[in-house]
Amino acid sequence: MKDQVKQVIEEIKPMLEADGGGIELVDVVDGIVKVRLTGACGGCPGAKYTLQMYVERFLKEKVPAVKGVEAVI
Repeated sequence: MKDQVKQVIEEIKPMLEADGGGIELVDVVDGIVKVRLTGACGGCPGAKYTLQMYVERFLKEKVPAVKGVEAVI
């Protein structure tokens, strides 16, 4: 599953990079994807919205075993 998640993260990266941000996969534990937001996304007040409404939704659509997404520092 981790390899599938990595692939999807690579698909998501260009959208975040277009706004000066980025995303790194940290780990996948029991269906929870742990990511680190970087660049402009790291301190953005809308980062929580981006994680839930875009990253998590996209990951769950592409990898049904994903239960959720958490940001780590």
